[in-house]
Amino acid sequence: MVETDPKDVLQRYLDAAREAVLWKLEGLSNFDIRRPRTPTGTNLLGLVKHLAGCELDYFGTVFGRAADIVLPWSDDDGPNVDMWATAGESRDYITGLYRAACAHADGTIAALPLDAPGRVPWWAEGRQEVTLQQILVHMIAETHRHAGHADIVRELIDGMAGLRRGNENLPHQDERWWKQYRQQLEQAAKEAPEGP
Repeated sequence: MVETDPKDVLQRYLDAAREAVLWKLEGLSNFDIRRPRTPTGTNLLGLVKHLAGCELDYFGTVFGRAADIVLPWSDDDGPNVDMWATAGESRDYITGLYRAACAHADGTIAALPLDAPGRVPWWAEGRQEVTLQQILVHMIAETHRHAGHADIVRELIDGMAGLRRGNENLPHQDERWWKQYRQQLEQAAKEAPEGP
């Protein structure tokens, strides 16, 4: 069946990205979902926390549809405050907040036409006036970008990788094959000439 409603197509892509992000938390300890795995501190629960704020801002504030959801970190103007979970912010709290933010966003998406106007006050002058369609595309890109981050972080933690549950989008090979594959890539990198 071919989807013909553009809003339905956009919603499906956004939902797929949302599910992928949450899937990356499954089966991990509280330590593993919080621990930084990159020099800039990227961590799984922090990505979910960040996306909760994005959903509320882009589908709430931008369209004058504020949610009855309080983001406790919104009064803290420190850098990256939304990119990690404090010891007191549980997995259930952050994932529940994300699901509530997504539900609020879905309400906005359902209520407004794709050409509904909005305003993003934190964007540069001249780019602030937007439509629901633009914000849907923006949030699909934002969420898939962070799902990619989550995929890499999860692989660094326990080796699990893939696009989403049921569609990993990776060759089904054993560890020996992957080891040889990595060695092949390493050798190609060594043999490649320097320069453009």
